[in-house]
Amino acid sequence: MRDAFDELHRRWRAGEAVALATVVATWRSAPQPPGAAMLVTADGAVTGSVSGGCVEADLYERAREVLAGGTPELIRYGVSDDDAFAVGLTCGGVLEVFVERIEPIGFPQLGTVAGARRSGAPTAVVTCVGADAGDEPGTAPADPAGRLGRRLVLAGERVLGSLGSERLDAAAAADALGLLTAGRSGMLRYGYDGQRRGSGVSLFVAAYTTPPRMIVFGAIDFAAAVTRIGAFLGYRVTVCDARSVFATARRFPEADEVVVDWPHRYLQAELDAGRIDGRTAICVLTHDPKYDVPVLALALRRPMAYVGAMGSRRTHDERRKRLREAGVTVEQLARLASPIGLDLGGRTPEETAVSVAAQIVADRWRGSGRPLAELAGPIHGPGQADRAVAAG
Repeated sequence: MRDAFDELHRRWRAGEAVALATVVATWRSAPQPPGAAMLVTADGAVTGSVSGGCVEADLYERAREVLAGGTPELIRYGVSDDDAFAVGLTCGGVLEVFVERIEPIGFPQLGTVAGARRSGAPTAVVTCVGADAGDEPGTAPADPAGRLGRRLVLAGERVLGSLGSERLDAAAAADALGLLTAGRSGMLRYGYDGQRRGSGVSLFVAAYTTPPRMIVFGAIDFAAAVTRIGAFLGYRVTVCDARSVFATARRFPEADEVVVDWPHRYLQAELDAGRIDGRTAICVLTHDPKYDVPVLALALRRPMAYVGAMGSRRTHDERRKRLREAGVTVEQLARLASPIGLDLGGRTPEETAVSVAAQIVADRWRGSGRPLAELAGPIHGPGQADRAVAAG
């Protein structure tokens, strides 16, 4: 996507109109993930790819038509289509591609997006790629197709543009923020006024950010389960342990990397290299003070999203004492989730991993961890802990 975006921004600054084809959904063994893009310019130049060559010839002609006529189009390619072999998609996958005309007057926020990408600031572009007539009379605008190509941009604390409805903008912004935080692009579907249902509008969220990191210290069986659920949540997961016999890629196939090093030494090196930020989650599962105290003392002094440590209450009390002796302040110690996880009553490594993930998600969105039935107000809004249902 980077090559296509860079060329898009260059043409945009020059005042040119171009056609942008973006993969918005895939099934089975599709050759490219959502977000892959191909740019076609008025002079016939092509930048980027959506399938590694499978459907580009057909898509090129479609893009030229959209560029000339300006009408956005959502196209599906797959082997089940009558013309699948004609366009060359023989890999067995299915992909949907949204083709739109982009020009400065229709996408004034593109400069903001480009600036955010250069600075590394997380940014999301929400585009309406599908609109139907709705299941009931009066549930859709008079011209549903008029919603196609509308955009909402999340750039830092700003929300720019509109999808056509304040309620739809609010719902899409909240859910797009969740995808952005997880570092994932994907599809959202709502009613035309933001109702959470399948018919109405289909929105594609292009998330421009690096995935958040999860670092799991301690190559134990619980670490394998935490690694799996961390990857499922969209984290780039690292497992680190000083014991080479346990820290192996074979034992942690879902991890992005497995490192053999002392935990505090590895964390310090990552901090020095600038590869740790405020989204990072630290899970210390070592059960050994010579490993966990130095790495926790280091982590608690930095503004990370989550720092948790496994152990019994006796281990927890002893660990707190050692951390205070190591110079960790009371305020810093208050950030430690120990014993790690929420009280779900789980016993197995997998159940424990769910409790850890639930606590990380609750911390991220300021959730209370309580049953939704006990709360009032928007389910997806911030600060669930402040929305308890009044007794009566």
